[in-house]
Amino acid sequence: MSDIYERLATGILEGEAEKITKLVNRGLKKGLSAKELLDNGLIVGMDEVGVRFKRGDMFVPEVLMSADSMAAGMTILRPILIESGAEMLGKIVMGTVKGDLHDIGKNLVSMMCEGAGFEIVNLGFNVDPETFIEAIKEHQPAIVGMSAMLTTTMRAMGHTIKALEEAGLRDQVKVMVGGAPVDKEFSDAIGSDGYGSNAPSGAELAKQLVSAA
Repeated sequence: MSDIYERLATGILEGEAEKITKLVNRGLKKGLSAKELLDNGLIVGMDEVGVRFKRGDMFVPEVLMSADSMAAGMTILRPILIESGAEMLGKIVMGTVKGDLHDIGKNLVSMMCEGAGFEIVNLGFNVDPETFIEAIKEHQPAIVGMSAMLTTTMRAMGHTIKALEEAGLRDQVKVMVGGAPVDKEFSDAIGSDGYGSNAPSGAELAKQLVSAA
């Protein structure tokens, strides 16, 4: 059975979504559980993607292909995992803040986090503080992730954190931020719990935040 896991990991690395779909279905038919296929195949592949991206051996277009392959596998596995009550690392509400229409970076972080074993609630882009608040009330996440790609929209992160405080929700969630103009100094200034400089760093930060909770 380890052959299927290895081929899944390789398929993720090579960005072969069609191959991943076939392998996942084959594994399920052979009696492997959705959790086994996720943990021993897909997550192993995405972990290696993160290592290679940090090292400079993979670039954004390749990582996006790997993320698409991960999404193809999760389309099949997610309903089974939910139905079986399989325990994920936690739930993350993710969104690009109000005024910002950039989606690719945030989606990449979402995919890396899902590949690390999180359940993702993706709110999309141009997300106002009220929408974040409603999503927290509805989904009860462990983490809220906010992205901004413009210096002019960075401030919306601070406004959102303040809105969470005013709604009495700030102590219920960890907040992580990221995006091209964001750095650790800004993250600290607005009172977030952490900053990820790229997609693999964001996934690693999410794991640290839930383990420290």
